[in-house]
Amino acid sequence: MMAAGRPLRHALWHRIPVPRSPTLHRRPFGSQSQSSPSTFYRTAGYTVLFALSAGLFTAYYLDARSAIHRYVFTPVLRYAFDAETGHKLAVKVLRSGLAPRDPVKDDESLRSQVFGQEIINPVGLAAGFDKDGEAIDGLFNLGFSWVEIGSVTPKPQPGNPKPRVFHLVADSALINRYGFPSQGATAVIPRLRGRIPAFRDADAHTTAALRRGSVLAINLGKNKSSPVESSEDFVTGVKTFGPYADVLVVNVSSPNTPGLRGLQNRELLEGLLADVTKARDELEPSPITSRRPRLVLKIAPDLQESQIIEVADVIRNSTIDGVIVSNTTITRPSSLIDPNRSEMGGLSGKPLKPYSLQALKTLRTHLPSSIPLIGCGGISSGADALEYARAGASLVQVYTSFGYDGVGTCRRIKDELISILRAEGKTWRGVVDEAVQTLSRKEPEPQQPNPVEPGEATIGKLIEEAEELKGLLDRLAERTE
Repeated sequence: MMAAGRPLRHALWHRIPVPRSPTLHRRPFGSQSQSSPSTFYRTAGYTVLFALSAGLFTAYYLDARSAIHRYVFTPVLRYAFDAETGHKLAVKVLRSGLAPRDPVKDDESLRSQVFGQEIINPVGLAAGFDKDGEAIDGLFNLGFSWVEIGSVTPKPQPGNPKPRVFHLVADSALINRYGFPSQGATAVIPRLRGRIPAFRDADAHTTAALRRGSVLAINLGKNKSSPVESSEDFVTGVKTFGPYADVLVVNVSSPNTPGLRGLQNRELLEGLLADVTKARDELEPSPITSRRPRLVLKIAPDLQESQIIEVADVIRNSTIDGVIVSNTTITRPSSLIDPNRSEMGGLSGKPLKPYSLQALKTLRTHLPSSIPLIGCGGISSGADALEYARAGASLVQVYTSFGYDGVGTCRRIKDELISILRAEGKTWRGVVDEAVQTLSRKEPEPQQPNPVEPGEATIGKLIEEAEELKGLLDRLAERTE
């Protein structure tokens, strides 16, 4: 009976619905609508908070002065990647248009003047960072008044084998043996042309930089495969890039291209400068600036004093417009302590400063005030920049300190300069003008003939003739004896 009843009970059990617990019942529609306002406001609050945080961080990130760039992003980039990879990533960020900017208008005390053009501030970026002209406007946006791209060679070349650039963190220095890696002129020219439509404001077209008070310089390099003593690559560079540059830099001082520094010898330098100035003078005025580019020579810091004097003599007898002092050094000061100090290549950064500064001082005393000098080497502060100004440099350039301190380097140096100049009651231009006038070579004054009283010339002539006649009579008397 029990056994027979089991299937029935089992079937009835499954057919009869079992009441659910009240806690498992679906909530009525009304209870859902009561909780949704609080959920909505909470979600909205989180969204607004996130948006505000993102906006504030974006504003903070886009300000080149933000400490996060110097103390977080730049060190992370340096330690997470090898030196060359970090360098390339930095160029890509600046090229992207998403890089930070200097938001501050330059103070009037920073104004300078070179080549008859007013410059908004004296801090420029040296060649070597943007080798192929990929991030020109990103660099100008960081506050540099002078952006120098290159070195650019006529033909593409890979440069020296890797690894070829090394941080000397303990010495705040860098050693590179890049050897002019370049995409070549055909890759760079479209980038220069491509900038022009973005700056169609005719009022800005006073410089090839397409920014008032700024300078775009192109550093001309030489292909490794070219004959050592030939000037052809530089002449080609002048003809190719002349229409797109305010300044063309003739780089004969890189230590990483065999034989290049030999072009600083008197005879070869005379021929080179004659060739490049002739090529420049034959150019049509630039459609951008209505002028021909200025030509600037970049020299090494390792020249002996006698060699610098020779270089100055050649420059004075040419129509070159200015000089950058200096490139990297092959000297290794005993103060270096970083393990990478033994690497081959050119040394830049703080240890370079004494060599560059001394070379600039020597050159300044052997050139007239009409030829401006641009100081480059070991500049990482406003005080460093001012030291170059007091030695007679019209502008300065940074490179290694930019790599170590990041995108705020230019703004920081300018702020330090402003502080020092205000404390002294001076301006950059005033400091430079005083130094240049005091230290530059003084051209000898043409000698004026002494005024002669009427009759003096006649008396002098008579005395001279009388002495000649006396000498003739004496010789005649000797013969008769």
